[in-house]
Amino acid sequence: MSGADPRPETGVDDPRRGAPWVVGVIKVMSRVNTWAYRVSGGRLGGSWRVGSALRTPVPVCLLTTTGRRSGEPRTVPLLHFPDGDRVLLVASQGGLPKHPQWYLNVLADPAVTVQVGRRRRSMTAREATPAERAELWPRLVERYADFAEYQANTSRVIPVVICEPTGDPQSGRSG
Repeated sequence: MSGADPRPETGVDDPRRGAPWVVGVIKVMSRVNTWAYRVSGGRLGGSWRVGSALRTPVPVCLLTTTGRRSGEPRTVPLLHFPDGDRVLLVASQGGLPKHPQWYLNVLADPAVTVQVGRRRRSMTAREATPAERAELWPRLVERYADFAEYQANTSRVIPVVICEPTGDPQSGRSG
C-alpha cells in the first residue's frame, strides 16, 4: 500500500459540487421554499438559518426574472440584503462552478420583481462594477460569512447584483 489517499481531492471547482444530483436537490428545495413563501407571505421560507446564519438569520426574498430562453417568468428564493432603496443579491449558488440561472437571466433582461414578505417591487437589476463589488463584498461576508467559503470553492468571481427601483408604481416610487 502506497499510503496515498484513494479519495479524489476536493477544492476549487470540484466537479462533484456541480453534479446533476446536487443541482437537482437545489431546484427541488428552491421550488418548495418558493411555494411556502408565496402562500405564507414570507412567514415560511422568509429567512435562512443555515451555516453562519444559524444564530442570526438572513432574510430571503423571491426574485422573479424572465427566462432568457423561454421568455417565461422564473422565480427563485434568494438571500437579500437591503441597502437603502436597493436590494443586494449574491449569485453564489453555494460556490458551484457555474453561475446560477437567475443571474444569467438578469444579464439578458434586467427587469425583475423582488418580493419581500407580501410586498412586490419592480426593479432593475445589474451586476455591481468591480469597484462596487470590492466595497460591498466585505459587508456581505460580514452579514453571511459562508459567502467567503463559497468564493474560496470556485474559480469564478461570484457576482454581486444590485436591484434598484424602476419608478414603477409597484415599487412605491415615481420617476
